[in-house]
Amino acid sequence: MVTGHRWRQLAFLSFAELGALSLWFSASAVLPALTSEWSLGDAGRAGLTLAVQLGFIAGTLVSAIFNLPDVWSTRRLMAASTLAGALANAAVALWVDTLTPALVLRFVTGLAMAGAYPPAMKIMATWFREGRGLAIGVIVGALTVGSATPHLIRGATGVHWRVTLLAASALALAASVVVVGLVREGPHAFPSARFDARMALAVFRERGARLACFGYFGHMWELYAMWAWIGVFLAESFARSGTSLNPAAATFAVIAIGALGCYGAGAGADRWGRTTLTMAAMAVSGACAALIGLTFGGVPALTLAVALVWGVSVVADSAQFSTAITELSPPAYVGTALTTQTCVGFSITLFSIWLIPLAVRAVGWRWAFALLTVGPVLGVIAMGRLRALPEARRMAGGRR
Repeated sequence: MVTGHRWRQLAFLSFAELGALSLWFSASAVLPALTSEWSLGDAGRAGLTLAVQLGFIAGTLVSAIFNLPDVWSTRRLMAASTLAGALANAAVALWVDTLTPALVLRFVTGLAMAGAYPPAMKIMATWFREGRGLAIGVIVGALTVGSATPHLIRGATGVHWRVTLLAASALALAASVVVVGLVREGPHAFPSARFDARMALAVFRERGARLACFGYFGHMWELYAMWAWIGVFLAESFARSGTSLNPAAATFAVIAIGALGCYGAGAGADRWGRTTLTMAAMAVSGACAALIGLTFGGVPALTLAVALVWGVSVVADSAQFSTAITELSPPAYVGTALTTQTCVGFSITLFSIWLIPLAVRAVGWRWAFALLTVGPVLGVIAMGRLRALPEARRMAGGRR
């Protein structure tokens, strides 16, 4: 009976994450329209993405310091946060005509996402001991599809940018309803916790968890910069090559296909080990980051093919870093550990997202994405060191 319940809960939580995270790149999906309508420069375009990252970082920092995912109801925190994000995003669509209020509301949207993302992973971990990597992989896969959904709405329908944002808010609202009505915590609940601000940094005290975090940080240097700018790269590359391919639809495919990577990596990591899987995924994604610029303005099919491989590999390992934290951290503060890991990881994305347009201006698209390879290289080193430690046996049922 529990087995049937846990798969239903996985389905409910996956839909909730898909809906909630559709808010994240809703503004990025309509950047061409906003650039024209609001006369945005590089700073304004980057700001709309960075505002969400900053809000998320602020939210996860507060959440980690006050142990919110461990001392509050995780389910209620997730539902309320998703609703708040939906309202902030809808406000941009309904009332905003200039950049400054949009940045403020995008910051609030990111703040809300801090209560929607880490708690979902903690809830899912209460349903799965065996197969936890697969389960959290499915959750991150749903998150990936959600992040890509605004690109699909925009590319497939061509609706006004305000309608795209409202559609994302409607998905997030539905996600909040699902969490309230259908999501429950599982039988493998973590021990109850009391407020302890020191636990926000506890994840860095244990060498196993610390190295898993370092691997995650390398992964994050690459991931969100790729997601933020791959649409612009494809649009400009396709325009130069003269193809009729729809860049918005292609961007959706490149980001959404990462869900397959998350699912496959989750199953593979539970069978072959978390360090094995994460090191392989980062090696492939780092190679794609180095090579994709060489296809810029060339044969569109080749550019898209490399982008699709990158889309699969760049997020395939994401869930496994989070799963490792649930296995290597103090059980009573797993939610706080996940939130701290996520907070620092997203702080790193601020620099890589900001760096890409500067690199494009300096060296062009041919070499700009190559700067992201630093992250996977350092991530592979960190996970290789973790693999050599006895603590690695605590992951994936003893599979390193």
